Amino acid sequence: MDLWQLHIFCKVIEQRSFSKAGKLVHLTQPTVSNHIKELEAHFGCRLIDRLAKEALPTREGELLYEYALKLISLRDEVETAINRFKEQISGSLMIGGSTIPGGHILPQAIGGFLKRYPDVYPSMKVGDTAEIIECVLTGELEIGVVGARLSDGPILQQKLLEDELRLILPPAHPWSQGRNVTLEMLLAERLIIRESGSGTLKSLNESLNANGRQIDDFRIVAELGSTQAVVSGVKNGMGLSIISPIAVSEELRAGTLKALPIEGIDLKRSFYLTQHKYRSLSPPAQAFGRYLLKNHSL
Repeated sequence: MDLWQLHIFCKVIEQRSFSKAGKLVHLTQPTVSNHIKELEAHFGCRLIDRLAKEALPTREGELLYEYALKLISLRDEVETAINRFKEQISGSLMIGGSTIPGGHILPQAIGGFLKRYPDVYPSMKVGDTAEIIECVLTGELEIGVVGARLSDGPILQQKLLEDELRLILPPAHPWSQGRNVTLEMLLAERLIIRESGSGTLKSLNESLNANGRQIDDFRIVAELGSTQAVVSGVKNGMGLSIISPIAVSEELRAGTLKALPIEGIDLKRSFYLTQHKYRSLSPPAQAFGRYLLKNHSL
């Protein structure tokens, strides 16, 4: 039994005719008869009496007709509700961002998005790249923006922005007046790095490996769990760090920190709009993804 068969059954009852019902649903009379026979086989009883000039419901047919109308009405109600939901950009929006996007890119994007869609209620989670991707996989978040690309798994990613890691140092450091530094210069310097799982550390490791180096070649004095902690460590003389200049944009403008490119190594990386490959996004999440790609992409 399916709703289409019930729809045909109702038309036969209403028209009191197999042939007239067939014309309404664009089916031949034999096809209509077959659908009714399948319904009767399903319920194990006769539903329609085929009289000489008309088709009339049996007592069981009358009962089925009553419930069939309710089911068809509920189907129409569901379709209307889904269509309205698709057209309305309102309700909750569950998004996430790794440290740099979550702290510096997404808040600005959300502000602009809400001016266009004021009925959306956003909720944002900030964590390292591994944590945000895990939340997308489990369905806790619909979309995320992270600083690392996954090579496999049920994750769909689109490149959003490009960034380039720089050496961050205090203005009192002897190198602060220079234009750049080299990897060899950094070998003897105290370095602060992000924790395992961060997109920044993943990108740094990949760039170092491409140049025949690894993070253990350097004098690592601390591994910290947030970019804010790293910045504070640099300001307080704990060591230097290689992070995104986006994270210290205010400090760079104020002159309280300096950012230098590192010669001979490609430290460019990208931020990716990330979602589950096999889960459908809600209308607010679809709209926000389109907004990011249009207004905050390369």
